[in-house]
Amino acid sequence: MEGKKGLSLVKRHLLIGWAFIIPATLLIVIFSFFPMFQAIILSLKKGVGTNLNWNGIANYVRILKDKQFIQAIFNTLFYLVIQVPIMLGIALALASILNNKHLRFKGLFRTMIFLPCATSLVSYSMIFRSMFANDGFINNVLVNFGFNRIGWFQNDWLARAVIVVALIWRWTGYNMVFYLAGLQNIEYSVYEAAKIDGASPFQSFRRITVPLLRPTILLTAIMSINGTLQLFDESVNLTSGGPGIATMTMSHYIYKTSFVMSPNFPYAAALSVVILVMVGTLSVIQMKVGDKRD
Repeated sequence: MEGKKGLSLVKRHLLIGWAFIIPATLLIVIFSFFPMFQAIILSLKKGVGTNLNWNGIANYVRILKDKQFIQAIFNTLFYLVIQVPIMLGIALALASILNNKHLRFKGLFRTMIFLPCATSLVSYSMIFRSMFANDGFINNVLVNFGFNRIGWFQNDWLARAVIVVALIWRWTGYNMVFYLAGLQNIEYSVYEAAKIDGASPFQSFRRITVPLLRPTILLTAIMSINGTLQLFDESVNLTSGGPGIATMTMSHYIYKTSFVMSPNFPYAAALSVVILVMVGTLSVIQMKVGDKRD
C-alpha cells in the first residue's frame, strides 16, 4: 500500500528537512571551511602572488619571534580580560532590572540601551575618537570641572581604556537582549516566592537568575570572546593601532601584513591560523567548564 501511495509522511518530512539543510551546509562548506583549508595550506608556503613554494612551518617559527604580533596578542587579551566580564556583568544586571514587570517605560529603556548595537562600527569608532580628542567633549568637560586636558591617544594605557569603554558601550545592549529573552522564560512566580521567603533582590539574582541563565551566559561569553579575539574596527578606526602599536589587535596586524606593509599573504595566513586555534581552544574550554549537565 505504501508503494502505491508513494512516500510515507515520515519520509516526506525527512526529505524536506534535508532539502533545507543541504543548501545551507554547502554554503558553509564553500564560504567557510574551504577558505579555512586554503588558508592553512597557504600558511605553509612562501612567495608573492602566484610564485609560491612550500616553506614548511617556517612562518609559524617566525611568529614566535615577531615582537609586533606578540604585542598585538597582549593588547587583544587585555581587551578580552577587562572588557568581556564587565560588559556581560552590566548586561546581566540591566536585563534583571528591565525584566521587572512593575517597571514603567521598560520598552523605552530597552530600546535606548540596545540602540548603540545598531550603530555602524565605523561611525561609532569615529564618534568616540572625536569625543576623546584633545579638544573633544570629554576633555572640555574635564576643563570645566577644573582638571587639565588628557592626551587619551598619546598614552598606551589610556588609549586601551578608550577602546574598552567603546566596546562596552557598543555591545552591552546586544548581550542584554539575550539575557532578557532567557529571563522571560523564567516564571515570575519563582521570584515572588523567593521574596515571600525573605530573599533579598541580590539573593534572588544569585540563587535564581544566574543558575537558570547559565546556558545563555555561556553562549554570550563564547560569542564575546570570539568577537574580541577578532577585534578589528576599533583598533583601525579609533586609535589606528597607536600610540605606536600599543592598541593594535591581532586582526589589525594581519591586515597590515597583508595590505599595508610589503604584502606577505602566506605569513598573514599563518597568523590567521593562530587566531583560529586560539578561538577554538578557548571555546572548547568554556564549553567544558560551563556545561554542568550530568
